[in-house]
Amino acid sequence: MSRNWLVFGTGVGIEIGPSDLRVVVARVRPSGAEVAGAHTIERYPERPAAEWGAEAADFTGRHGAGHLAATVLLPRREVIVRTVQLPGVEPKDMEAALALQIDSLHPYAEGEAAWTWARLGKSNSVMVGIARRAYVDRQLELLAEAGIKVASFTFSAAAIHGAIRLFGAPPAEGVLGLMETAGGVEVYGESPARAAYSATFSESWERAALVAAGELRAPVTPVELSTLTPKPRGELPAAFQIAYLGALAAACPRYSLGANLLPEALRRQSSKLIYAPTLALGVLLVAGMAALGFYQRYEDRNYLNKLNEEVKFLEPRARQLQHIERRIAETRRKMQMLDQFQLRTKADLDAVKEVTRLVPPPAWLNMMELNRTTLTIGGEADQATGLLKSLDSSAQFRDSEFVIPLSRVGNVEAFRIRAGREGVQP
Repeated sequence: MSRNWLVFGTGVGIEIGPSDLRVVVARVRPSGAEVAGAHTIERYPERPAAEWGAEAADFTGRHGAGHLAATVLLPRREVIVRTVQLPGVEPKDMEAALALQIDSLHPYAEGEAAWTWARLGKSNSVMVGIARRAYVDRQLELLAEAGIKVASFTFSAAAIHGAIRLFGAPPAEGVLGLMETAGGVEVYGESPARAAYSATFSESWERAALVAAGELRAPVTPVELSTLTPKPRGELPAAFQIAYLGALAAACPRYSLGANLLPEALRRQSSKLIYAPTLALGVLLVAGMAALGFYQRYEDRNYLNKLNEEVKFLEPRARQLQHIERRIAETRRKMQMLDQFQLRTKADLDAVKEVTRLVPPPAWLNMMELNRTTLTIGGEADQATGLLKSLDSSAQFRDSEFVIPLSRVGNVEAFRIRAGREGVQP
């Protein structure tokens, strides 16, 4: 597996300034680094620790890093950085060998120095960082009062060494990076002749580059230090460059130079194991959902097969039931037809009875035709015109009219009337 796929994490870097703290939250992924946010905590030594501690917690919390322990970078002027050659010394004996000569590497009185070291790759060279113990203790005390979790107290040279190797190896011919700071120019370089070189200069950029090139004993081209480290996505003001390097070291500690001035007992860890329960639950959830999906498909297939078997078993009975239902419907239709015929006889008799009532003597009929929709009668009456009104007033007839004009025969009128029938089915 490519190393790049293992470069993954989120870190908080804090740079300690003369009066301010610069805080950066960075996320590192195989595709590159991203600055989630940058913030300055002003005048932190003068303010109550709880106040600026809450400010820092609010900032990191808003960027999803409130649970992480920070990597703190001490001011370069407070740290003495030495590169020591230990030829022939086994890695397990390097710390003991350094302890024997540490007093020759700093100007502090006995017991006043806090120091750390880290081997530079697989070489016999080690980088040593030395600071006043009182200064380290004071800064740790302030951060503890503010409630800020600290994983490492380190310095810029160690952070730079790891940063330029985060996504690949530096050029074999060496590197030389310079950065403007409030106190002058900070220089970091590497060459085949010298595994690491770190210094600060109050002189000009050109003078610092010239001296550094001499120390490296290699024709390296001086460049802006930020061009050697991973260029982040997101906005990163120039003043936050060191804090950004600390955030990279915190995000990927296995690829950073493990120089840590903080006593081991006081180091707070941001182990990625905190994600293990969530990851395990996520894996179980995915596995459960996959199993549920497969089980559901299995159950659906079994259910469908059973349904098909039931359909085949019941299909002959269903066809038989459909045949019986058709016969029942046909029989019901015939019964309704017979009932209608029976009702027709009664309706016709009622119509004849009604006509007899509506045409009283001495009027009489010499013809009557009755079908499903109309009634036609003919005969003689003293006053035939009154018959129309009588027929229309009946519940069984409507729209009566004379079929032929009335004719006078002696003292009576001959008539022929046609009327529609009410309430009968055709």
